[in-house]
Amino acid sequence: MSRICQIEIDDTGLPTPTREIEQERRVAIFDLLEDNSFALPAHNGAPQPEGPFRLDLAIREKRLVFDLSRENGERVGEIHLSLGPFRQVVKDYFQICESYFDAVKRLPTAQIEAIDMARRGIHNEGARVLQERLEGKAELDIDTARRLFTLICVLHFGG
Repeated sequence: MSRICQIEIDDTGLPTPTREIEQERRVAIFDLLEDNSFALPAHNGAPQPEGPFRLDLAIREKRLVFDLSRENGERVGEIHLSLGPFRQVVKDYFQICESYFDAVKRLPTAQIEAIDMARRGIHNEGARVLQERLEGKAELDIDTARRLFTLICVLHFGG
């Protein structure tokens, strides 16, 4: 099965996330485990690794690391991505999220909806960047990329 069946976030050494960020993390993990599409392509003549996969997501040495194993714990490998291409979109996402959380407390519904639309647009851009960076390394649909981008933001928050 081409999916993620378990996910762990290694936030060792990172600051404690805010309540809002922690809530986004819980929702993203729940949604990701409920419905996702994640496959690893065949490489160098080896057969395509079969899932489902366990994913440990971390930032190590300023790189985003996808540490992958099969459901039974057998290691499949790691994917390392530079954080550089994510920096601006993560920064924009956090700024719009702050605006959104502030707006919910004090602004009319129409303004909240406008900020939320902008937030979703930036979130989609982050998912697109993730899919682009994983091209040839992993195959995932846009919803899986969106949920993983949320988790990258949680990690990036402290990284």
